[in-house]
Amino acid sequence: MPSMKARYEAPERYPILNAFVNALSLEETVSEVEKIVAAGVPTQHVVLNASKINLMREDPRLAEIVNACPLVNADGASIVWAARQLNVPLKERVAGIDLFLRLVEVAAEKGYGIYLLGAKEESVLGVRDELKRRYPGLGIAGYRNGYFDEPDVPGIVADIAASGADMLFLGFSSPKKEYWAHEHLEALGVPFVMGVGGSFDVVAGVTSRAPKWMQDRGLEWLYRFVQEPGRLWRRYVVGNVSFVRYVCKCKNKSKKEVVQ
Repeated sequence: MPSMKARYEAPERYPILNAFVNALSLEETVSEVEKIVAAGVPTQHVVLNASKINLMREDPRLAEIVNACPLVNADGASIVWAARQLNVPLKERVAGIDLFLRLVEVAAEKGYGIYLLGAKEESVLGVRDELKRRYPGLGIAGYRNGYFDEPDVPGIVADIAASGADMLFLGFSSPKKEYWAHEHLEALGVPFVMGVGGSFDVVAGVTSRAPKWMQDRGLEWLYRFVQEPGRLWRRYVVGNVSFVRYVCKCKNKSKKEVVQ
């Protein structure tokens, strides 16, 4: 009889706003990803932040894709704040870039192959070189920039599938990364697929990450906004106000239900 791949059993998820989240620490998440790689069943991972919640409110299909993912982390300080307001037992924020780098470290230690897809050529080459410098034993199964047309997609998917990668990191923005991973998940055949947004640019040194004191105080969004106010005005100013209002609305609704 042909061998059957073990199915990945996800840990408990908690409802929060219009989504679900796993109450896992960074290291607990890494352990879950190792289970996913061992199971060998293509699995999409996502992170939540205020912007993602706002996008999901406007896009039911995106909400469906995100909520179908078995492993979901609270990437933004906004989600940790919302969890406190709504009594969701989150342990900590798990920033996407921190998880990305920790998983690459584990990949180097355990011999997992990784594939890097996304960003400009400068960034994907830079992140490839920087990761090889940090982790000399790392196996990079392949890499490609994120600038391609629809006719290129079958060839890219086939290349990733043939690479034997255990982890695929997508340097796309939302909602493109969620849609792309969901659409091609089975054909890619990679056990663990994670969208990392602008992390390639940060690791490659094309852009900088907020200082540690701003990270600890949940102010990374402000640092990014100051760097690109024109592009990020709607996301961080308008979007954050909308998110806070939504959290307050959900909190008030929960209180009314308890009273009734």
